[in-house]
Amino acid sequence: MSSPKKISWAALLIVALIIKILSFFPAQVERYYSNGLYPYIASTQRVLFGWIPFSIGDILYLVVAIYWLRKLLLFISAHFTKRDFRQFWFVAFKKVVYVALVIYVSFNLLWGLNYNRLPMELQMGLSLDSYSTEDLKEVLNELTGKLDVFDSTARDYRAGLSKKKTLFQIAVETYKAAGQELSNLKYRYPSVKPSLYSYLGNYLGFTGYYNPFTGEAQSNTTVPPFVQPFTTCHEIGHQLGYAKENEANFAGFLSARLSINPAFKYSLYFDLYSYSIREMFRRDSITAQQIFNALKPGVKEDFVTMKKFYKRYENPLEPIIRKLYGSYLKANQQPSGMMSYNEVVAMLVGYRKKFGGI
Repeated sequence: MSSPKKISWAALLIVALIIKILSFFPAQVERYYSNGLYPYIASTQRVLFGWIPFSIGDILYLVVAIYWLRKLLLFISAHFTKRDFRQFWFVAFKKVVYVALVIYVSFNLLWGLNYNRLPMELQMGLSLDSYSTEDLKEVLNELTGKLDVFDSTARDYRAGLSKKKTLFQIAVETYKAAGQELSNLKYRYPSVKPSLYSYLGNYLGFTGYYNPFTGEAQSNTTVPPFVQPFTTCHEIGHQLGYAKENEANFAGFLSARLSINPAFKYSLYFDLYSYSIREMFRRDSITAQQIFNALKPGVKEDFVTMKKFYKRYENPLEPIIRKLYGSYLKANQQPSGMMSYNEVVAMLVGYRKKFGGI
């Protein structure tokens, strides 16, 4: 192994070790990374790529995938015919480990360390003790009232959100309003874009995602329109350093509730209702059904629309992707896996108890 290669290996291993050690100290991550280094990294990424109308990150993923597929095929063709299989696998193993180290270090330095920051509820001063079914019922009743209020007016505004530029601009404005109340939600240098893989995302089961390598928030703009506003606010929450899914949901709540656009508020409360009613069905299916039956017909129809939408794109690959993503979440401080999204309900209960409403 050449000297420069040895140096790069040593540097990667040292940085990876430092990242791992730092991850055990959330207070230090919060102070020196999440509120120290990361805001400069994220702002720089958004300044560099935010002005470009399409997703650079999506193109980057495609280029990298093609590059490594080509490298793999060349590597196999060059070594597979050789008799020394032990040397072949040793070389292959080294390459895989090296690439994994590069990805691990880059991912964590650019964004991933935010998984290890102090919990968002501490910033908000919320008590997240286990909540009762009665607490959940009160939240659901309030969410039902919100949906009733915004159902009719929101439909008048949905058509306007079909323009992606309008959708993203309103999402940015909601964070501008939220940033005036909470400094941790200040959002500068916007970089929100439609995913180039939106239709593929329907088959894989995602409505949006954040690219830590370019700092872009991607929203799937092919899903039903009443889902898109809150998804966009959720992804901006990731941009601001809230890596955990329940915290990105809560950041979306704190911003979208201040929107002057009824479609944004409806999208917010529809999403939160979905998480809350799912939890109620798990605890008390009879009460859950009674609460659901109390919804206005238009809101119920939106739930039917969502069910039909997901049914249309069902495929054998989606459960595998969901399982893999669940494993990824568990590996990043979210032991509930895919159910981490639902943990925003506990934050809603805590917020409601502190502030008297949602």
